[in-house]
Amino acid sequence: MAYGSPNSLDEVGDYLLQVRGCRGSSPDEIEHLKQRYQRVGGRTPLLEITKSQCDTLEKKLRTDGIPARVSFGMKHWHPFVEDVVEKISADNPPILVGVALAPHYSKLSIGGYEDSVRRGLARKNSNVQFVMVKSWHTQSSLIKALSARVSNSLREMTGSGPTTVIFTAHSLPLKAVSTDDPYRAQLIETSQLVAKEANVNDWDFAFQSASGPHGTWMGPSLKEKISELSRRRIKQILVCPVGFVSDHLEILYDLDVEAKEYANSLGVALARVSSLNDDPKFIEALAAVTTPLLAEERIAAACGPQQ
Repeated sequence: MAYGSPNSLDEVGDYLLQVRGCRGSSPDEIEHLKQRYQRVGGRTPLLEITKSQCDTLEKKLRTDGIPARVSFGMKHWHPFVEDVVEKISADNPPILVGVALAPHYSKLSIGGYEDSVRRGLARKNSNVQFVMVKSWHTQSSLIKALSARVSNSLREMTGSGPTTVIFTAHSLPLKAVSTDDPYRAQLIETSQLVAKEANVNDWDFAFQSASGPHGTWMGPSLKEKISELSRRRIKQILVCPVGFVSDHLEILYDLDVEAKEYANSLGVALARVSSLNDDPKFIEALAAVTTPLLAEERIAAACGPQQ
């Protein structure tokens, strides 16, 4: 499951309505979002990337002897998770494993995907066994895929002076995140593991893509970190968005356009690592977190009903 993205500028208004839970948006807000999509070519490749991830994962599982069918749905756009799950439940599969394409757990984010699946199952009063993968932020193939990108990008960067790596993830509204929510801690843990694997000592963490007033969303923000590093006379920044796995607006605009332009205005060169998308190592990570759950179901089926 992925977040979703409009497929054309004409869909932006309806998409924003979905994201905001059917709360209306002003014409200026819709136009502002349209302008951001225009800067990246009118749409993002998220739909095609997610489909490729889905197809590649299914092939990987079948190669590994797990004859699972892999489908995909979006939280906020077509194909909606609820619609896809409704169709799946009609086939009455022995188990349904849900994976959000976001490795770190927060009740607001991952919990929202889980709720979408349950709404889809409820449409047909389905009793299909459903298991949600809550988080997979320390999975070894994920860490290796990210650290390889950091190492390769650092080697490719040219210029004088030291480079600082900033790991990022999507900010969340503070009012919606409880004090015991593991989101921030899991993000820091992933960042630490990637930095260690890539042998990076000079690194930091920041949140990006907040859509509310300053101080009402999780921080520090990426913009604040860029300003801080500029004051320290750091001239090169490499961004590794550990909270994102695919190319979408938060990557292609928020980092490649907005963050880069802001950094350049301060005399700082900013680059980012390439997204995981359908990289084989990333597909290995997805297979690793789903295979044990699917294998358990096969073992239970082979053993028959318990007496």
